[in-house]
Amino acid sequence: MLAELSIRNFAIIEAVTVSFDRGLTVLTGETGAGKSIIIDAIGLLVGGRGSAEFVRYGTKKAEIEGLFHIDEDHPSIQKLEDVGIEVLDDMVVLRRDISSAGKSICRVNGKLVTLGILREIGQSLIDIHGQHEHQDLMQPDKYLSLLDNFGERSIGPALEEYRDIYSRYKKLREQLKHLTENEQQMAQRLDLIQYQLEEISKAELIPKEDEDLMEEKLRLGNFEKLFGALQDVYHSLQGDNKGLDWLGLAMSQLESVSDLDDELKGYHEEVANQFYLLEETLGKINSYRDQLEFDPTRLDFVEERLNEIQGLKRKYGESVEEILEYAASIEDEVDKLTHSEDRIEELENNIAGIAADLKVEADNLTKLRKQIAKKLVESIHVELQDLYMEKTEFAIHFNEASKGKEEFHKSGKDDIDFMISTNPGEPLKQLSKTASGGELSRIMLALKSIFSKHQGITSIIFDEVDTGVSGRVAQAMAEKIQRLSSGSQVLVITHLPQVAAMADHHLYISKEETGEGRTKTSVGKLSTEQKIEELGRMISGAEMTELTKKHAQELLLQADQIKA
Repeated sequence: MLAELSIRNFAIIEAVTVSFDRGLTVLTGETGAGKSIIIDAIGLLVGGRGSAEFVRYGTKKAEIEGLFHIDEDHPSIQKLEDVGIEVLDDMVVLRRDISSAGKSICRVNGKLVTLGILREIGQSLIDIHGQHEHQDLMQPDKYLSLLDNFGERSIGPALEEYRDIYSRYKKLREQLKHLTENEQQMAQRLDLIQYQLEEISKAELIPKEDEDLMEEKLRLGNFEKLFGALQDVYHSLQGDNKGLDWLGLAMSQLESVSDLDDELKGYHEEVANQFYLLEETLGKINSYRDQLEFDPTRLDFVEERLNEIQGLKRKYGESVEEILEYAASIEDEVDKLTHSEDRIEELENNIAGIAADLKVEADNLTKLRKQIAKKLVESIHVELQDLYMEKTEFAIHFNEASKGKEEFHKSGKDDIDFMISTNPGEPLKQLSKTASGGELSRIMLALKSIFSKHQGITSIIFDEVDTGVSGRVAQAMAEKIQRLSSGSQVLVITHLPQVAAMADHHLYISKEETGEGRTKTSVGKLSTEQKIEELGRMISGAEMTELTKKHAQELLLQADQIKA
């Protein structure tokens, strides 16, 4: 439920903070005081369309913040988790700032979110119904989900089973569409990758071949430098300089005196190790030198091969391994494309089999929905009778799928419409195009009395939906709204004293001029005596008489008896 609302610099409101409780809260006040502005602020808080016009004149931005308490299994929790927002202490804080330039900044629990996410989360927390805007109850595309929610116990498992099959069906249909709608593109693609595969195959690449060739090119290109260096090494150790011979002589001399001193024995061992190690290394160097051969033909071949590999790298990968991996992938693609007709036939057969299963599940859903629809119609007729619309006929029509439209959709094959006839003898017409004024208010209230139990929304706002009704109808609407608030939270802006008398909490909206020539709106909770005076004003207008006061007291007493 909405626990607290804070509004700053919004329209004529400078700064207002209002706390709300469970049950029925009524907001009344003089015309133009800002009652509907508060509801407009809540509407923006839950994702409504904003503009710079909402920002109080002379200020930089409007600020709206709302604190909501939710149950641990509330539908909004999953939505919050999906966007990475943590819920602490079962509280959700929505905030929206609108700048004087018309730009919005939205936050949920302190985290910046898009307006779309704010709207999705906000509309799962609170449901606003105005005189001209009835949201999902006036949107035919929402009727099927309303019916499913009403019959969740029986429809839910069947719908889940259907959607599991539908998901597989849709995936196969998309694969088939991809294969059949892009034949020209696939032919062009096949020509391209066949050429690429042939080019890579002809190269007969070997893993790490480019690295080995680079090393060979380095040796061949530096033959003279290598040979000269190795010759110098040989002559230094074994040639005229006889460096190795001198080291051998030193080793012999140390050996001859090593028996005289243990320390000299250690020196002899060190020199001997270096001698034999150097002798072994010189043998390897000589062997390497003897194998050196300058082959310009081989150098030309290596360079050409490296150029060929470099050309393939520019097209297919940064290394020989990546080129070979790419070749393997397009080889699989070539196989799929060359056998696409077989794949199409296979898909069509699979789709036909799944479609048969899908039809069985869809037919079952339709059967269940028609059963639930009868119960829903009966329940709505009872609600309408309570609101003195006993001659109103309500029906749910199941429409056939139109030509060119998919037989199946994510919720089955059904398309329904809410139909109504408010006068005997008149044909049934679409609810969204028929009723108006007071009739529409009562119909909406009847529907909301039923659907609110199944939508998971615990906060409902009615903004002057009682316009155009009076007398016993007004009393019936008041009782219906009061029952709707039982165990939840309902906020109502009303001009009807019958509705106001039912309030568990009565807030009065007033305005006054400040010393700066500006208008200031304030909200206060009425005491019992103040509530009687306000009801009296609503009954008779500005003048308050003893008879009016007595009438107001009677309304309050009657309301207490009804609630008890």
